[in-house]
Amino acid sequence: MYRKLLISGLLVFGLFQSQIDLFAQTKFATPPIMRENWTKDYPPFRMVGNVYYVGTYDLASYLITTPKGHILINTGLPGSAAMILRHIKALGFKPADIKILLATHAHYDHVGAMADIKKLTGARLYINDQDAPVMADGGKSDYIFGSKGSTFAPVKADYLLHGDDMVKLGGMKIMVLHHPGHTKGACSFLFTVKDARRNYRVLIANMPSILDGAKPGMKTYPNVAKDYAYTFNAMKKLQFDIFLASHASQFGLQQKHQPG
Repeated sequence: MYRKLLISGLLVFGLFQSQIDLFAQTKFATPPIMRENWTKDYPPFRMVGNVYYVGTYDLASYLITTPKGHILINTGLPGSAAMILRHIKALGFKPADIKILLATHAHYDHVGAMADIKKLTGARLYINDQDAPVMADGGKSDYIFGSKGSTFAPVKADYLLHGDDMVKLGGMKIMVLHHPGHTKGACSFLFTVKDARRNYRVLIANMPSILDGAKPGMKTYPNVAKDYAYTFNAMKKLQFDIFLASHASQFGLQQKHQPG
């Protein structure tokens, strides 16, 4: 009996990393796109200053620590909560100290575990007002993937963000840059951190890759072409020292970082 309960508990908390097991435990629609390295574990580590990588091999999650609590950006696929929280603990931090949750955009591969982590930590979710409805219905209103139904657990925002808002906590100031197109409320984050030698301007960019099915004037997103054009133009003007993104592959993490 104990063995059965143990196995059941492990399944609930998503500690099995295969795609089949990961989605067998949920009631959500199977996402249209999946990659093996989206669930593959990757050792957590300090990137620069008070910024830590706590995501999977390719789905980036970032922990930004402060004396007044921490900020977590992105949570990966549904079922990833246990892995992310384990990574945070391995770095010597307490998940209960997470105070703010952010997301680059409301797709299942970046906010899939947001509801679980919000519940487990009690953190407040800050999300762009254009992505808040998608978060609240688990992806049903997404302009591309919404036809598939809910692909992640619905979660309601505690605070709505807008373009050029500033998220502040424990001395950290994170500028929220609205970069729509990939989703209506897609955002990048720009902030400064201090390392042993100098200050670094860090950009966590929401890369505006154009989704299959996105067409000018489409009924579910009439301004999609205009928004993509705005984002491409705005990103050209950004200045930074360190470039990060929603996917590790987008900034060559494995080529730049050698674990240990």
